[in-house]
Amino acid sequence: MRGVKAALLVESLTGNTWRAAESIAANLQQENWSITGLSPMRRPDHASIQSADVVLIGTWVHGAFVFGQAPWGIGAINALPSLGGKKAVTFCTFALNPGRTLGAMDKAVERLGADVIGGMALHRSKLAAHTEEFAARLVGALASA
Repeated sequence: MRGVKAALLVESLTGNTWRAAESIAANLQQENWSITGLSPMRRPDHASIQSADVVLIGTWVHGAFVFGQAPWGIGAINALPSLGGKKAVTFCTFALNPGRTLGAMDKAVERLGADVIGGMALHRSKLAAHTEEFAARLVGALASA
C-alpha cells in the first residue's frame, strides 16, 4: 500500500525505543510511506496524529527478569488523545522477556478508540533486524487489508 501516512509516539528511557522508532520510520519511508511525526508519548504531536492513517505506539518493558513485565509507558498511553477512526500498531523493546506487555498496550490503545492491527516485541540487542521485520509485517498487513 503506497502513500500511507504514519505517526510514531514513543516512551523511551535509555534511547533504545527511540532508536527503534527511528529505524521503523526509515524502513517505512523506504516503502514510500510518509512519516507525519515522531514524538514523545508524553508530548504527542497532535497534528501528526490527526494527519496519519496509522499510529505506531512504542514503549519499553520494565519488571523483574521472568515475571512482572509491563509496558513502562502505559500511563502515557492512557493519557493520549482519542484515536477513534485510526489504525494503530504497538511495539515494545525488551532485554529478557516482554511478558504480556503487547497485550496490555493493545487494550489501552483500543480504549482510545483505535483499531489495533498488530504489534511486535523488539529485542534490544536485535533492533536492526526486528525493526526491519516489524516494518515489513506492517506494510504487508496494510497491503492485504
